Amino acid sequence: MRDTFVIVGGGLTAAKAAEGLRENGFEGRVVLIGAEHHLPYERPPLSKGYLMGNDELAGAFVHPRPWYVEQDVDPQLGHPVTAIDLEAHAVTTDARTTGFDRLLIATGSTARRLPVADESGAPVTYLRTMEDSQHIKAALQPGRRIVIIGGGWIGLEVAAAARTAGCDVVVIEALDLPLVRVLGPEIAQVFSTLHESHGVDLRTNVSVSSIATDSEVTVVHLDDGSPVEADLLVVGVGATPGSALADAAGLKTDNGVVVDEHLRSSHPDVFAAGDVANAYHPRLGRHLRVEHWDNAIEQGLTAARNMLGAEETYERLPYFFSDQYDLGMEYVGSIGPDGYDEVVLRGDVPGQVFTAFWLKDDRVIAGMHANDWDAIHSVRRTVAAGSVDLAALRDVSVPLDEHTD
Repeated sequence: MRDTFVIVGGGLTAAKAAEGLRENGFEGRVVLIGAEHHLPYERPPLSKGYLMGNDELAGAFVHPRPWYVEQDVDPQLGHPVTAIDLEAHAVTTDARTTGFDRLLIATGSTARRLPVADESGAPVTYLRTMEDSQHIKAALQPGRRIVIIGGGWIGLEVAAAARTAGCDVVVIEALDLPLVRVLGPEIAQVFSTLHESHGVDLRTNVSVSSIATDSEVTVVHLDDGSPVEADLLVVGVGATPGSALADAAGLKTDNGVVVDEHLRSSHPDVFAAGDVANAYHPRLGRHLRVEHWDNAIEQGLTAARNMLGAEETYERLPYFFSDQYDLGMEYVGSIGPDGYDEVVLRGDVPGQVFTAFWLKDDRVIAGMHANDWDAIHSVRRTVAAGSVDLAALRDVSVPLDEHTD
C-alpha cells in the first residue's frame, strides 16, 4: 500500500509542499485539504497588484487546475479539517476521515478581529481572502471615504491602493508611527512621510473608542475626541496563527505550532510550515514565526524534503517586500526582541532611493533597500555575513560589496 502524506491547509505553503513532494520523488498519495473553495493562491496580490488594478486575480493561483491532475495531488477543498487524531494518524473533516503516514500543518493565519468594529453594525472588512480583496477593490471609488484601522503593511498597502483610486483615506495607528515596531522610527518615518505626501490623513497615537452607524453614515470616534466619517472600515491589526487544530490534538503550541529547525513538531510524523509555524532558527538562536510570502514558499519546500527524510535545517533569513505608490522595498533579516543599537543609512533617504542596515552588538542583523533594486544581493550578503567592516559600511564612498570581512 502506498504511503499517504496529508497537507492540512490550502495556501501557498501547502501548494509548494505538494510540489516539493513530487519533485523529490515521492510516489505515494498526496492529499491537500483546504478550508477555502479555491485552489491554493498567493496572498501578496490581494493587497498589491490586484488591489492596485495592475494584475488579474487569476494570476495569484500557485498552480493551474490541470497541474493537480498531472501530479496526482488530491485537493479536497471547502472542507476544513475539524480534528487531528495523532494516535490514529488521521484527520477528519465534515465529509470524511483520511489516514496519514506523515502530516504537514500549513493552516496559515487569520486576521485578528477588532470587536469594537465587528459589533458596530458598520461596513467592516478585513483583508485575508480573495473575496475580501474583491470587496475592497469594488469599494475603491473616487470620493469614497476609506478608514483604515492599523498602520501595518496591509493597512498601508490598502491606503496606497485607495488613494491611487481617488478615495479619501484616513489611517488610524495607535503608535507614534506606522510600521515602527517592524522598522524602528528611522525608517518608519519614511513611510509616514510617503503616505502624507500622497494625501493620506494619518492619525497616530490614537485608538478607536467607539463606532456609531446608521443607514446613512458611519462615524469612528477616536480616544482623542475627534470623529471620522467612513463609507468603509478596513481593519488591519495583525494576524493570529491558525494553530487551534494542533493545540486540540496535543501538539506543542506557542504563538503557532512549535517546530524544530527541521520543521518537525512535537510529534515525529507531523510537520508545520508557513505562517503557522513557530520554528527554531539556528542562526538567530530563537524560535521565529514569519508571516511572509518568501517564508511560505521556502518552508513548504523544506518541509516536503524533510517529510521524505532529508533532515534539512531551515535557516533562511526572513525576507519580505512591499510596494506603495512609487516606493518599492525589500527587507532581509530580523531585528528580534532585543532591538537594535543603530541604523546605518546609505543613499538618498528624502529621495526614497537608499539602503538601510540595522546593527546590534556591532553585527548587522537586518537590511533593506528602497527603490535600489540592484542592491538586494549586496543587502543579502551583508546580513548573511553579520560581521562586517562597520567603518566601511558607514562610509557611503565604499561600495556595498567591499565591506564584508
